[in-house]
This record gives sequence, structure tokens and C-alpha cells, in this order.
Amino acid sequence: MILSQTQELRRGTVVLACLALLERPQYGYALLETLNDAGVAVDGNTLYPLLRRLEKQGLLSSEWNTEESRPRKFYRVSPEGSRVRTGLVREWQDLVDSIARLTQENR
Repeated sequence: MILSQTQELRRGTVVLACLALLERPQYGYALLETLNDAGVAVDGNTLYPLLRRLEKQGLLSSEWNTEESRPRKFYRVSPEGSRVRTGLVREWQDLVDSIARLTQENR
């Protein structure tokens, strides 16, 4: 049961993590590795649809790089995505503070 609860908790953090990391352009697989290395466990079947959804919402922009032997789609946070990220970071920090207070009160 704790595994499914952990997955639920992490699911919402992937959006914020992507908006934070994509200040510099990255292609999907590199982003996936960066997230996993940072301890934000996500698989490709979750990440790629999320990237497309964020782009459709105007929070990311993308462009194809065809200079290498294998074309890659690079994503970058848009100006609107930067504004949303700022608000989400503020919300995240408030939430962390609230949870910390609640868990301290219950000790």
C-alpha cells in the first residue's frame, strides 16, 4: 500500500521538476535520466505524454535538432511556464512548511 501512496505523492512533483530542469533545453531521454538521477523516479511512459501535455498547455516549447545522426526533440520552458513554475515553487514551499508543522505537532 505504501508504494501506491508514494507514487501518488511523487506524481504531482514531476511537473514542477520538469519546469525547473527545462530552463536549459533538453531532449526527453536526457531529462528522464536527470530526473531519475535526482531521485525523482519517473519512466518514459509517464514523462513523454507529460511533456506533450505541458507543451499543449503552453508551458513548454520544443524544437527538433536534426544536426546529429539521430533527430531529437528538445524541450524548454516557455515564458508562461516560467511564471507557472514560480507559482508552483511558492506553493510547494508553503506546503512543505505546512506538512512540517503538522508532523511536528503530532510527535
